[in-house]
Amino acid sequence: MVNNRSLIIVGGLAAVAWLASNSLYVVDETERAVKLRFGEVIEENIQPGLHFKVPITQTVRKFDTRVLTLDTDTSRYLTLEQKAVIVDSYVKWQVINPTRYYEATAGDEMMAIRLIQPRVDESLRNEFGRLDLQQIIAERRDDLMIRPTQELDSLMREELGVSILDIRVKRIDLPEDVSAAVFDRMRSEREREAREWRAQGQEEAERIRANADRRRQVLLAQATERAETLRGEGDAEAAAIFSEAYGQNPEFFTFWRSINAYRESFDGERDMLVLDPTSDFFRYLRSPAVQNGSDE
Repeated sequence: MVNNRSLIIVGGLAAVAWLASNSLYVVDETERAVKLRFGEVIEENIQPGLHFKVPITQTVRKFDTRVLTLDTDTSRYLTLEQKAVIVDSYVKWQVINPTRYYEATAGDEMMAIRLIQPRVDESLRNEFGRLDLQQIIAERRDDLMIRPTQELDSLMREELGVSILDIRVKRIDLPEDVSAAVFDRMRSEREREAREWRAQGQEEAERIRANADRRRQVLLAQATERAETLRGEGDAEAAAIFSEAYGQNPEFFTFWRSINAYRESFDGERDMLVLDPTSDFFRYLRSPAVQNGSDE
């Protein structure tokens, strides 16, 4: 009897444990869940915590709601001018509607990836197809992906119950047959810009040089005018001094000027003058002593 009672207790505990394990479930902080009854959703978007379900008839599917990364395949796209570019990108996505996600993918993440990737490829193809190569190269990659991200996010929310948080381009390459032409064009553009800058610099240099020459001529003219004015004033002052000196003693002034004339006339070794000895030039040689204006 004791053994039978122990077996009953053990069996009861096992039944309770089985019932508890199949009736209670936990949704983690990084998850959301849906409750199913024979495959039909009867409770949506179950939040984190401890929950109850009816064993056997009800099941629970949990989905990871963290941000997931999809590395897309490297693809070849045509630009507006029908030039090819090789694009390597990735997508950040997240489950936001567990019920819609379950209905579209049966909760299979690989199925979701297979549905998202063609949409991303189509969106990028359309975006690169409306831009020319120069715009693609010049624009910032973040700005380039704003439109595809917004359009794809709106579409995927409705179709799969997921949000496309971001599409990022890791690398944009050119096919070898296009790279040479692009580099040649870029080189030509840079050379053209360099020529324009050189021409502008030359023009600016000529303008500065012309202004400097004009200012030089003005300054020289002003300096010449000032010099002539000062020279005239000096000559006038010298003449006034000479006149004053001459007025004080005309005979001595005449003597002094004659002495200077003698010195300048006979300065060289071979200087020679042919003059009449009685010429007034030799006046002070004939009679060097001068006193009060009379010869002695």
